[in-house]
Amino acid sequence: MTAGINHVGICPPMGMRGIIMTSRAVKLFLAVALGAAVSLPGVEAGATSRLNASQVVADMGAGWNLGNQLEANANGVPSETAWGLPAVTQGLIDRVKAAGFKTVRIPVSYLNHIGAGPNYPVNAAWLNRIQQVVDYAYKRGLYVLVNMHGDGYKTITGSWLICDAADQATIKAKYQKVWQQVAARFAGYDQHLVLESMNEEFDGQYGNPTQPCYSNINAYNQIFVDTVRKTGGNNSSRWLLVPGWNTNIDYTAGNYGFTLPTDQFRSSSIPASEKRIMISVHYYSPWDFAGEENGNITQWGRSATNPAKKSTWGQEDYLDAQLKLMRDTFVTKGYPVVVGEYGSIDKSSFDSSNNRYRADFARAIVATAKKYGAATVYWDNGANGQFGFGLFDRRTYAVTHQGIIDAIMGGLAGR
Repeated sequence: MTAGINHVGICPPMGMRGIIMTSRAVKLFLAVALGAAVSLPGVEAGATSRLNASQVVADMGAGWNLGNQLEANANGVPSETAWGLPAVTQGLIDRVKAAGFKTVRIPVSYLNHIGAGPNYPVNAAWLNRIQQVVDYAYKRGLYVLVNMHGDGYKTITGSWLICDAADQATIKAKYQKVWQQVAARFAGYDQHLVLESMNEEFDGQYGNPTQPCYSNINAYNQIFVDTVRKTGGNNSSRWLLVPGWNTNIDYTAGNYGFTLPTDQFRSSSIPASEKRIMISVHYYSPWDFAGEENGNITQWGRSATNPAKKSTWGQEDYLDAQLKLMRDTFVTKGYPVVVGEYGSIDKSSFDSSNNRYRADFARAIVATAKKYGAATVYWDNGANGQFGFGLFDRRTYAVTHQGIIDAIMGGLAGR
């Protein structure tokens, strides 16, 4: 996991199964093998395919991240329990839905579950488990965002999607093969499933983007879009989510080198005027409030009572300007924006009023994103207590921060 400054997007750190195929999975596997698109039980195929950009953002509602589970690993081998959390269950996802969330983002690492080239086969049991966890949310009618998460972090053992590594031809071939397998697995799923190319991809150095690293990130996004589309089925028309440099708003919307992928292999059934690509950014600004693990800055926003505990930047005006930039650059051109991660860590052990400001922060992000046509997905790393992002206890499913959940739902509802 990474940490940093300069209002970049970061996956906050939290300390460092094989599954028998379900009948649903078998049906999909056989259908994909035969080149057919299928309808899965309980979900109308193509049910959301007619939603335009603004409609799909509204339909996604409030989002929640299943963080530190399927992207967790032990010595480069992905395992959902590697970082101390229990295996994901249907009961947990049902509790998240009951709390009002309509979208679940599932970060996934592949790492050493990828075999040797030239075919780079992904471990079948791992793909089965990914699909099973996806189904926990998908079969409940939720939107599900699935990405490639830790494979691009230099700090992670087994990482390989490195934008400034020497052998880009091999990296790109591997990336293409992995996404080909993942996309084929989900070709029959309707538009409630959104695939996301990668997570916080950059060279590991905070500051202005560098070349040729940014060009390689653009190339990865293009490979992703082309590969998913070519697998057919509903993949030819589903929404796809791509980030710019480190999911940073300025480096994605500004003149720093981001290039939107073309979508030449998209289904001809989608009108040419409609886009089916979304833009991913993260929001943890100001970092000294949202993610810095100390008690120095514990308050945020216009309601802060102690100026010494409030950051000198990153307040409501900054938030508004950042999301307006995304609206002006992408949303107005038909490309929805997804704030795929946001939130702030628990510093209530230093300041008993901290959770009030964490709720204010969440409410403001959700409300401002809605104002500018973006969807939001709260980062939950499963950790509660000091420096945690958790909203639920993943063992008991109990809500641990109802105030923050209420703020998220209130921001979405305009209250």
